[in-house]
Amino acid sequence: MKKILAIHTGGTISMSQGVNGGVLPNEKNPIDNNEVLGLTDIQLENDELLNLPSPQMTPATMLRVKRRIEQAIDNGIDGVVVTHGTDTLEETAYFLDLTLPNTIPVVVTGAMRSSNEIGADGVFNFKSAIQVAASDSARNKGVLVVFNSGIYAARYVTKTHTTSIDTFKDPVYGTLGTVDHGQVSFAQQLLGSAYSQIDHVVDHVYLLKASAGMDDLLLNAVNRPETRGVVIEAMGAGNLPASVLTSIKSLLKAKIPLILVSRCLSGAAQPIYAYEGGGIELRSLGLTFCEQLNGQKARIKLIVGLSCGKTGTALHNYMANALS
Repeated sequence: MKKILAIHTGGTISMSQGVNGGVLPNEKNPIDNNEVLGLTDIQLENDELLNLPSPQMTPATMLRVKRRIEQAIDNGIDGVVVTHGTDTLEETAYFLDLTLPNTIPVVVTGAMRSSNEIGADGVFNFKSAIQVAASDSARNKGVLVVFNSGIYAARYVTKTHTTSIDTFKDPVYGTLGTVDHGQVSFAQQLLGSAYSQIDHVVDHVYLLKASAGMDDLLLNAVNRPETRGVVIEAMGAGNLPASVLTSIKSLLKAKIPLILVSRCLSGAAQPIYAYEGGGIELRSLGLTFCEQLNGQKARIKLIVGLSCGKTGTALHNYMANALS
């Protein structure tokens, strides 16, 4: 019999809708009842580690989840499920993917509807995630996100809709597999499984988004001695308005790593355009193009890279290669 640890961190999956319509955390998690799940062939252990709405999750609390999973691995657990609020679920999942050894299945899930709403999806997603975590076929695939029957790589999945139960998608590669009436099936294999061992997380790493008519106010605001790095969601294939080039050069002169991703839903930032502020000039100035990650994922990766001591060329190579 497989032993699965469920680490609960809060979010809509552990909330209920009150009489005034507002959704709030429950004192007791409504989904950790083994009898409701009906999984007689799986030994489930529940750990109410946190009870936070996901906007209150931080890299420091993600590190707590990582440490709890490492403890479980040392104690011989067969798989782990993390329940999480959906707003920052993809960031925690990717943080775990970057910092945990690829030894047992680790699956992150949540819910879009609170436990007492009509059509609540929490129990279904939780049960599906447990079944994936207990599946031998889920091993060596990195951290996974299971939602609405789909199995996704933490590296690429993102929340695409504010309220739909079918919100989590991989806009480039699609699902790795599915859960259908308890049957776990994989159609794709994730490439690359490098991880970084960290015991702390750095702060003062920022994410900015480019927009039409953007000036240098925000970039100048983050040019501070304590700033460790900046991720910029650039336009299109990786371009910025010429009006911010002076502030970009000042940040680079201060030796603050600048990571460039695209603000587009899919596709990679690449140095294609040669006009002023285009990707070719930005690369020549020293910005690192981070391919195939969105802004929030690139920020998490930059935090992990800095936290394990990467600098200079090592940090550039780590951020430039999505598989590292």
